[in-house]
Amino acid sequence: MTTNPIEMSGQLAGKVLIAMPGMGDPRFDQSIIYLCAHSDEGAMGLIVNKPAGGVVLGDVLGQLDIEVDAKVHDMQVHVGGPVETARGFVLHTRDFQSDLHSLNVDEDFAMTGTMDVLEAMGQAKGPMRSQLMLGYSGWGSGQLEEEIRQNGWLICEASPELVFETDDGDKWSKALASIGVSPLTLSASAGRA
Repeated sequence: MTTNPIEMSGQLAGKVLIAMPGMGDPRFDQSIIYLCAHSDEGAMGLIVNKPAGGVVLGDVLGQLDIEVDAKVHDMQVHVGGPVETARGFVLHTRDFQSDLHSLNVDEDFAMTGTMDVLEAMGQAKGPMRSQLMLGYSGWGSGQLEEEIRQNGWLICEASPELVFETDDGDKWSKALASIGVSPLTLSASAGRA
């Protein structure tokens, strides 16, 4: 007997959500979201394929009076979601652990939202692979599960290659391909009755 993953609390943390066409919220159009946390209380994730229009790491760190090494100055900043858009979150590989607090999601990924990770990144001493996001995506109790039931999201396994190495414009189609789905076969009205 198989278990429906959306009925199991916490089982989606460490997975990637793939936005379906026609989900109704343009902020998530062709988004892929790495889920950092999932429980009975809700879920929290970071969009990993939406650049923050021309904002680079050097801009953000400069506003915080953090020195920036030229090697990382032009690192693209991303929009993590529509919640708390003035707050920064760093999704990164587990080789970096904050002295203050890093949330270790699984064996490959961690998330840190404290100043020390930004200081380390500014000195080019941060995680081997990372993305700085402004804001996050959040769901209340049962909300994400309902959106999945309504065919708003597909789910795939996360990999550092997909999240950190794939071009932002290719991440959505690569995530779909990882579960054997072609973007051409998707309809904006799929699953709606």
